[in-house]
Amino acid sequence: MAAPLPFGRLDGRRAFVSGGARGIGAAIVRSFAGARARVVIADLDLAAASELAGEVGALAAKLDVSDATAVQAVVAQHGPFDILVNNAGVDQHAFFTDTTAEDWTKLLAVNLLSVLACTHAALPAMQAVRFGRIINITSEAARLGSKGGSVYSAAKGGVIAFTKSIARENARYGITANAIAPGPIRTPMLEQAVAKGGDRILRAMTDATLLGRLGEPEEVASAALFLASDQAAYITGETLGVSGGMGLGG
Repeated sequence: MAAPLPFGRLDGRRAFVSGGARGIGAAIVRSFAGARARVVIADLDLAAASELAGEVGALAAKLDVSDATAVQAVVAQHGPFDILVNNAGVDQHAFFTDTTAEDWTKLLAVNLLSVLACTHAALPAMQAVRFGRIINITSEAARLGSKGGSVYSAAKGGVIAFTKSIARENARYGITANAIAPGPIRTPMLEQAVAKGGDRILRAMTDATLLGRLGEPEEVASAALFLASDQAAYITGETLGVSGGMGLGG
C-alpha cells in the first residue's frame, strides 16, 4: 500500500461535488481545494458555481442531477474522479397529505436518484484504478424522521442504505463509501424553512441538539475532508452524524 498523504491533504486528487455552489457543498469545495484537490463543482446554478470556482481555483459544470444522462456526460467530460461527494439536495416543508405525486418525484429524483446516477457514472473508473472515496450527504432526518419532511426523510434514508450496499460491493476495489448526516446547519435550505415557520421552527431545531445551536457548513466540510483523506482509509459503510448530538435526548 502506498504511503498515505499528510493529514488533511488531498494532493492532486480529483473531486466531484454535486450541488457545490452554495451551503454545505460550497464549504466542501473550499475545504477540498484548500487541501490541494482538483475540484469540479457541479451545480444547476452555473453562475454561482463559476464564481466559487474562480475563487478557489476549481472548475464549474452546469448539471441537473435529476437527469441521469446529463450526469453521465458531465462525469465523462471532467473525470475520472478519485473522490465523489453526492451533496445536491432539495426539501419541501409540508405535511405528507398536502404533497402530490409530482412533489415526491422531484424530491426522490434530487435527493436519492441523483446519488445513484452520480455513483453509477463515477464508479467504473474508481474500480479500474482500485481506489475511490464516495461521500454521500444524507440527513439526521433519515434516522429520526422529520415532521413536514416525510418524503425528504425517506429519500435520505435510502441514501444511507445505498451507501452501505456500495461499501459492501466495492471494498474489494479499495473504494470506501460513507455518509454524513448533518443536523440543523446554517444553509440557504434551512433559512427557507425558518422563513416559512418562523422563530418557532428555529427554536425547535436548536433545542433538538445537545449543543443547543445551529451547525455551520464548515463543520460538515471538515467531516467530508476527513472521510476523503487517507486517514479514513479503514472506515467504510458508516454514517457520521454532524448534528450537535441531535436525537440523543437531553
